[in-house]
Amino acid sequence: MSLSLSAASRRLDAFAGRWTMYRLTTLLLLAMTAWSFVLSAAGQLFYTPAELAATAATAVVSALVASRVMGLLFRTRPQTDSSVITGLLLYFLFWPTTEGSQLLTVALAAGAATASKYLLVWHGRHIFNPAAFGAAVLAVTGLNSAVWWVAAPLMLVVVLPAAALILYRNRLLPMAGVFLLASGAIIVARFLSGGEPLTTALATLIASYPVLFFAGFMLSEPLTLPPRRVQRLLEAAVVGVLFAVPLNLGPVYMSPELALLIGNLLAFALAPRAGIRLRLRENRALTPTARELVFEPLRPLTFRPGQYVELSLPHASPDARGARRIFSLTTAPEKPDTVAVGLRATEPYSSFKSTLLKLKPGAVISGTTVAGDFLLPRDPGVPLLLMASGVGITPFMSHLRSLAARGSSGESTGGSLGRDVVLVYAASSVEELAYAAELHGMGIRVLVCTPTDPKISGWTWLGPGLPDAQALAQEVPDTARRAAYVSGSPSAVAPARAAVRGAGGRSVKTDAFLGY
Repeated sequence: MSLSLSAASRRLDAFAGRWTMYRLTTLLLLAMTAWSFVLSAAGQLFYTPAELAATAATAVVSALVASRVMGLLFRTRPQTDSSVITGLLLYFLFWPTTEGSQLLTVALAAGAATASKYLLVWHGRHIFNPAAFGAAVLAVTGLNSAVWWVAAPLMLVVVLPAAALILYRNRLLPMAGVFLLASGAIIVARFLSGGEPLTTALATLIASYPVLFFAGFMLSEPLTLPPRRVQRLLEAAVVGVLFAVPLNLGPVYMSPELALLIGNLLAFALAPRAGIRLRLRENRALTPTARELVFEPLRPLTFRPGQYVELSLPHASPDARGARRIFSLTTAPEKPDTVAVGLRATEPYSSFKSTLLKLKPGAVISGTTVAGDFLLPRDPGVPLLLMASGVGITPFMSHLRSLAARGSSGESTGGSLGRDVVLVYAASSVEELAYAAELHGMGIRVLVCTPTDPKISGWTWLGPGLPDAQALAQEVPDTARRAAYVSGSPSAVAPARAAVRGAGGRSVKTDAFLGY
């Protein structure tokens, strides 16, 4: 069963990883839009195709125009995918119509949503979900109210798989689960108290409330999420309760969009608000296809080993991947004067990576956030099994360098790193073993997986590819008692996780590189 699940996970990761997060979201929203027209033409929606077309065109065109205007005012290049996403989200929120005055309010909502991306930001991060903000502006001013008509029974045919894919791609299924549990429990309880049967209450929740669309496309907006998993779960619970409980403050009534905005404020309060500014010190080769960029932070950067930083690099003619990218930090927080990231450097480059790799020493780049939960157990007595494939070694370098820094300062005991560590490291060739000399100097046990033996003293060569369950159990017979961590491409992470579980491992944390 684990092998079949691993294969299915690899296929799903490969499918979702073909596009950036923005492009995937755009494609899914377009598919949902097309399906709404099919339902309308078949008489299965209350709205006519003309009403759908007028509303969709107004929302998307208004968002694109507003984005161009704001881009000119702020001298930045707007991202088309982001504008289309905002417009399509608003399309599913407001009542479809061909009436000019109502279409004008949809255009105003798109304008307010777009303006919020430029005005209500903090160091590159949105304070509020743009679409929710646009809808809330119209509600507060009394010009229009979002009806979330996407919550139609037959729309579930596309909303359910689309939302599930977005949440899987973003690794936000647990967050969505907390939101659905919190909101669903309250809504169902309200129906039950009114005498509705449980089956009817559940069916109404799924088919007539926008809980799935909300969780998949609104709550998951990446630039408004707090950095840690537990914080995201807390936000989901708070938003779920507000979503389901009928509250009002004077003339303002609680709505899905207002519940989300309150959750966004909570996320903003939980997230670090210090700006990230890094001056490039060195661009050095790690392997023929990987590099490490070493920076000097212009202000202290707070992070924990295993976390990532999102860099922002506006540049001319950005491609579909946009002007932001996530990279694992490779340095130790114990050495605050140096911050580094590792990355693959194989052509063809994205516009972002091409611009990044051309930066000269002294260039300054900004970041939007530090986040991630790929963290080691705090208890130094817990033995570790680290499995890295290719550039997946980068987050482990932050872990190991931090352990080495603490060991050299006398903060830990029990070996050069103060912890029982086994590293399984796979690369496509001996030349692609990044940090090999540094890792050898740390004195940890390394099981190296390359087509040929690198002949590094003290390292055990296992041949090409990460080991399967049988080989892992043979080489690391105490896998069951180790906290296991797996990092690399999705195609490597899924079988490695299955191998750990097959060898008896119980705790497996993964860090798959899916892009942004």
